Formats: sequence, structure tokens, C-alpha cells
Amino acid sequence: MNRILLLSIVVIIGGLIASISLFNDQLANAGSTKKIQFTKTITSSQDPGVGHGNEQMAIILPPNKGSIYHGSITYSSSMPVQVVILHQIDKTDSAGQPTWTVDGNTLYAVTTIDQNSSGGSLDFTGSAIGLHSVNSSQFTVTASVDGWIRTTTPDVIPVSTIMPTANNTLKMAESTTPIKIPLHEGLVNGKTMYYVITDSSNILVANNISEKQNWQVQLSPTLAHVPIMSFGNIFIFTNGITGNGTRGYQDDVLSSIPSDNQYSPLNKVIEVSWNVGRGPFILNSTKAILDANTTGKVKLTTTDTILNTPAISWDGGNLGIRSNKILSDQVAYVGGQLLDVNTNNMTATFVGHRGWGPDGKTIYYIITSGTPQGPAQTMKIPNVSVLSFLDSYARDVYHFANGIQGAGPFGYQEGISSTQLGDSDYSPLCKISIITWKDPKTAEVLETKNDIDFEKANGAIDIQEAITSGKNYMLDCPIVKSP
Repeated sequence: MNRILLLSIVVIIGGLIASISLFNDQLANAGSTKKIQFTKTITSSQDPGVGHGNEQMAIILPPNKGSIYHGSITYSSSMPVQVVILHQIDKTDSAGQPTWTVDGNTLYAVTTIDQNSSGGSLDFTGSAIGLHSVNSSQFTVTASVDGWIRTTTPDVIPVSTIMPTANNTLKMAESTTPIKIPLHEGLVNGKTMYYVITDSSNILVANNISEKQNWQVQLSPTLAHVPIMSFGNIFIFTNGITGNGTRGYQDDVLSSIPSDNQYSPLNKVIEVSWNVGRGPFILNSTKAILDANTTGKVKLTTTDTILNTPAISWDGGNLGIRSNKILSDQVAYVGGQLLDVNTNNMTATFVGHRGWGPDGKTIYYIITSGTPQGPAQTMKIPNVSVLSFLDSYARDVYHFANGIQGAGPFGYQEGISSTQLGDSDYSPLCKISIITWKDPKTAEVLETKNDIDFEKANGAIDIQEAITSGKNYMLDCPIVKSP
């Protein structure tokens, strides 16, 4: 969404505080009419309307400039709620009817349907619709909407999922979410290591692993060009003893664990094939494989494929698992990036962080390792020093040091990535840069790389590479979801 459109929505919405369902991608284009169809669970927030400070509101369909919603809603709430339909009006049209406003300037006539029920269905037409309680306690509601959005202008304005509030705070729907990823069991020096596979430099390998593990491995052509000192090896067996390895044979063998100085989450694929009549038997270390190759038992084929294989659990260590499983904007980046590791179901559940791609599309990413030591220790992820040499092969991720408060790692709005899944220069590695508003009072919500460039050209922001202890702030933070 461009800055002008965003500013228009900010003026209309003002200080609404709500978790809005993500249905933009479910709008079917039909000229000046678009279809709306979704089901979403929302937790209420304090009603920001003047005189409603002790009440709760969950906005189902937010105000959308020049647009009218109509359709039907079915809802089920944790407590009895009112259905509130807002109708935007001019101040001159106010003639004693019930109204609602955040700032005293944008005015809405209010239709309140008090069914004294925690569930129901009804038809509606209006500028916005929400569920409301005069009780100050939060409630949770699941709502299904089937309807249309009609615009009075030639260009349909998509509904925003962001809501800056009156105190300069940004609330985004699902700023964090659990991300469950298939777990792999490998061997390092005879000991078990669990890891995940998130990215591949080779599309065929990415597709083959994705099909086998039933979870999408992303393509990152950039990884094919990382320097030799920046990756280890993963030995994948192409025949021999049937097992749970990547190709259906014995467990893969990796060359290092995070406690090793030379550890990298990146690994080059080396295929191991048993020669006829020379085996097979389990090879559980790099040394055992190299010895078997020297004696003619196996053949090694070094490929051009680089995989991102972040370690989850290894001999003597593991990624930090959060003791507090309840995610919030304030603690999402501290105390561990894992919610759960299940070696029975072979899954690892990460904290998924929400941000924006370069074009403003929603992304979710996980964090598996980083450098230098300070940030890594705070997030309870391995400090991987080799990452500091890979800034040329990383995507830029811009975080904010001031301005609009939000769920970003420094307490301000969510970050913006310079590349997106599907881009030829997409990389799971991230080089962190910091955006600082010269005058925080003028801060606006930025969603795209163009927004950043615009504000920089106008002299409104400074951008600096994040340097900690004299080193680049680097993360292995693959994008794992793009709704």
C-alpha cells in the first residue's frame, strides 16, 4: 500500500485498536465490487471511541475509504456481545442520532444490535462492522463473513490490516504466529543432531525435499554463490540402508554442530552412493564416509546445491525453547525462538514474526541463528560468527529504532525486507539495518521499500547498518510464509 493511501486510511480509522482478519487475498475482483469471504478468530481490545474507554471492541470489517460493505455475518463469542454497524457521515448530517468518533473529526452514525447473545447471524450494510461489549474484560470471537465491498471510486481500495492508534502505536493482526516445520534427524561425529531444511539453491532439490516432508522448501539462488569458507557439508545417501534420510536411506551426515567454531547453517550437498558389493552399513561421521570413499566402498558426488539446514538440537546443546508459550509483541524476540520440539512427530514449532516484503505484502520469518554474541544471546539462538562475512549474500531487513510503536524487535513498527519469496535475489540470510526518524513526531507507517526510499530522499529518516561490537548484525531468518 502506498504512503498516500495509507495516510488516508489512518485519517479514517484514527485510533482503532483491533486484530483485523487477513482477507485481502480473498477478495475476488469484480469491477468496482469485490467479494469478501473469510473466517477469523479475533481478540477484542479497548474501544478507542470517545467515551468508550471502559468497553471492548473487535473490528470485523474496518472502515475503508469510499466503500460500503454488505453481506452476512455469523459469529460465536466468549461472552455476550453487541453487533455494531458504523455509517460514516459528515458533521453537518449529525442530527441527534447515536454517533461514534475517535478524534472528534471523523464521525460515524451507529446502529447497535443488542441480541444479548454470544452468537448469531445477521445481514448488514455499512462502512464498518464490529462486535462490542460494555464490559471491560476482553472477549474472543470467531466470525465468518460472506459479502461484498462496493466502492464509490473507480479504483478499489484494499482493506488495510494495520491500525495506528491515537498514541502512535501500530497494531497488526497476528504479529506473531506459531510456525511448525518438519524435523530431520542427522548424524555428526556419531551423535544425533536434529535440524530443519528451509531453503535450497536448487529448485529441483527444493521441490523433491518439499514433496517428501510435505512442507515447502524455498528457492534461494543466492545461496549458490556463497564463498566456500561459509558452508559445511551434508552427506546424503542415494542408496544403501533404507531409513529416514533426505533420499530415503540412512540418516544424513553433517559436518559440524553449533558449538564448533566452523559451524554454519549452510551446507553443500554431497551425494554418497554405495558401490556394488562393498556394503552397505551405517556411516555415522564425515571421517567414516571419507574413509569409505578412500577404500572404494562408496562414491562421492559433490553437487552445486547449498541447503539452509539450521540446527535445532545437538550433542550438548539446543536452540532455546520458550518457557512462556504465550506470544506477545513485547517478548517475541527474547527468551527463545522455539515454542516446541517434538521428536515423536518430528516437528519443530518456531515463533513466526510478521513483517513486510519489499512490495508491502505480508511475510512471516523465523530466526534460527545470528551474530554477534549479544543479540544471539538475547534471543537464545546460536552465535554463528561465519554469518558476519556473508552480508553480500544476505537480504536487507530494515528495523525501526523510533517512530510508530509496534511489534518490531526494538519496540517499533514491524520491519521491511528488501526481497520476497520468489525473487531471484531472495536469501534466508538477513543483514539488519536501522531506520531512525529525525523527528519521531512526524513518523508514519512504512510498508514498502519505496516508502523507505521516499522518506530517505526527503530527509525524514536516517538508515544505518546495525553494528554491534564492531560486527554486522546478521541473522539466519528465512521467510517461511507469505499469506
